[in-house]
Amino acid sequence: MLVKDIGEFGLIGRIAQLLPSRPADVVVGIGDDVAVLKTSGPDYLLATCDKQAEGVHFKLGAISAHQLGRRAVAINVSDVAAMGGYPLWMLVSLAITETTRTAFIDELYRGMVEQAGLAGASIVGGNLSRADSGISIDITLLGHIAPRHLVLRSGARVGDAILVTGFPGESRAGFEMVLNPQIRVSESAGRRVMERHFTPQPRLREGQLIAESGLVHAMVDVSDGLMADLGHICEASRAGAIVETGRVPVSEAVSEVAYSINTNEAPVRALDWVLAGGEDYELLFTASFEDVPRIQKMLLNESGLKCTQIGRVTAEAGTLRLSMPDGTETSLPPGRRGWEHFG
Repeated sequence: MLVKDIGEFGLIGRIAQLLPSRPADVVVGIGDDVAVLKTSGPDYLLATCDKQAEGVHFKLGAISAHQLGRRAVAINVSDVAAMGGYPLWMLVSLAITETTRTAFIDELYRGMVEQAGLAGASIVGGNLSRADSGISIDITLLGHIAPRHLVLRSGARVGDAILVTGFPGESRAGFEMVLNPQIRVSESAGRRVMERHFTPQPRLREGQLIAESGLVHAMVDVSDGLMADLGHICEASRAGAIVETGRVPVSEAVSEVAYSINTNEAPVRALDWVLAGGEDYELLFTASFEDVPRIQKMLLNESGLKCTQIGRVTAEAGTLRLSMPDGTETSLPPGRRGWEHFG
C-alpha cells in the first residue's frame, strides 16, 4: 500500500493506531487542531505545529521572505485561535540550502517576529538544518487556555446553526492571480486577495471572544477548505451538515477575480473557491440558532468582523450536502471538499 492510496487523513488514522493509549494528562491528542495537555497550573497547555515546504506550500519568487515568515506563524496561530486559546511561545525549525542568502533569512525572521508579536507570542528557540534542495519552515507553537473556555471539533449538536467568519475564498482567488498574472482586476480587489493569500490574518481575538462567550459548541479554522473543515467537525461530532449555497458569503473581490477569468462560469467558480479553496484561516463553528444574532452582534461590535450563518448540523453522520437556491440538494464527495495532502 502507498501513502497516496489512503490519503492524508487515512495516514493520520493509521499513525494514531500505532501510538500507545493516551496518557491521563493528555486531554486532547491526535484528531483536533491542537493537542490539549494538563499541567500543574490552572490552565491547559496547547501545542500545535505546522510546516511550510517549498514547492508544496509556496514558491520562492512568488512570495517574499517577509511574507513567508508572517504566513508560517499565522497558520499556527490560527490553530490556537480555533480553540479559543492564547499563544505564548514558538520553536522554529528551519531547513535551508547552503546557497540561501543570509538577507533572505533576515527578512524571514523579521516577518515571523512581526506576526508573532501581533499574537502576543515569542520565538524562544528552534533548530537549523541543511537541505539538499528547497527550504522548509516548521513551527511548533505553545499556548494556554482556561479549561472552561476550551472549544473542540467534537461538540457540534444536531440542529445547530453553522457559521463562518469573514469571506472564505479570497485566498484561493489570490492564488489564481499568482498562477495567472495576466488576470486584470481593480487595484483594490487584486490587493485584497493577494494579501489574503500571502499574509492571512488568523482570527485570534475572534476565537477568544467566541470561546469565552460559552455559546459555541464546536469550532475549526478554515485551512483545508470550508467544506473539508466542516467535514472534520462532522466526523468528530458524529453528525452531518447541510450548507445553503445562497447564504454562503462571496466577497466582491472573489467575484471580480472569477468574472475576469470567464464571465459565464464566474458564479460557479466563485462559489467553488469559497467552499473548497482553503487557506483562508477564517473560523467555522456551530451554535444554537437562538444564539446566532447574539454571536453576530458580539463579533461585529468587538472586532468589526462579519459572521454569516450558512447551514445547519444534521443527524446523518458523515454526510455533507449542499442546498441550492432552487430547493434542490446534492451530496458533496470528499474529493470536491478541499485540499488533502496525498489525496
